[in-house]
Amino acid sequence: MSLTNRYDFVLLFDVKDGNPNGDPDAGNLPRLDAETGHGLVTDVSLKRKVRNFVGMTKGEQPPFEIYVKEKAILNNQHKRAYAGIGREDLIAGDDKKRKGGNAVDDARQWMCRNFFDVRTFGAVMSTGINCGQVRGPVQITFARSINPIITQEHSITRMAVATEAEAEKQEGDNRTMGRKHTVPYGLYLAHGFVSSFLAKQTGFSEEDLELLWQALAQMFEHDRSAARGEMTTRGLYVFKHDSELGNAPAHVLFERVRTKLKEGVSAPRSFDDYDVAVEDANLPAGVTLLRKC
Repeated sequence: MSLTNRYDFVLLFDVKDGNPNGDPDAGNLPRLDAETGHGLVTDVSLKRKVRNFVGMTKGEQPPFEIYVKEKAILNNQHKRAYAGIGREDLIAGDDKKRKGGNAVDDARQWMCRNFFDVRTFGAVMSTGINCGQVRGPVQITFARSINPIITQEHSITRMAVATEAEAEKQEGDNRTMGRKHTVPYGLYLAHGFVSSFLAKQTGFSEEDLELLWQALAQMFEHDRSAARGEMTTRGLYVFKHDSELGNAPAHVLFERVRTKLKEGVSAPRSFDDYDVAVEDANLPAGVTLLRKC
């Protein structure tokens, strides 16, 4: 069933003693706004967790396969699309032949039907074997911490070495030193948007939408690692519009979710150190607030 409503949502999550999204260009330090000190988590990181959750729960089976996954070779998926529409003859052909008919559009539709993340977030599939481009109906912003964060660096020791040469150099001590970066605590907030118009173009359905809400609410429960510490979804507030165009500006709705430190707290170390207020009275006409988490 296709979407007939616009949605805007607020995602609230936290991290304790972990690195929510390391920056590989900065020694894997937690990402932050250099001017304000607020922590950042990219939209790519959040969508990765949604992809992993859907792939795990749906067993990587159509129509819930995942296009962008670890170690994937994307052009191999494009070949499957042309085989799926019965145009294997165009796999090794040039792009002019593919664009001469409706093959690229047919391949793009095949990708949307079979891959959850293509019809949800969109994809650029015009590299190599051309399957076109898809603009996804679901968009997510960077997440930003409510307050500035600090990053801590910890020395860690491994009681082993990788090679005999290292063991000889250490005369049998066999230790390897390393570094680990963590955020003691950070509460992050991200905004998201769902367009019913783009959903019709990709085939993103009501079933897909419910799966998205489930993924956002539970994705951290199945993404545990020592490096990421304790991460938890603390709130998922969905504003449903009665119309496809929308009944209120997104920023007006987002301002109804307010988070602040409790009085007397200067260094938050848990979710209990915050007050979260959701103004759900007197919502704009045609807007309903759904609390998914």
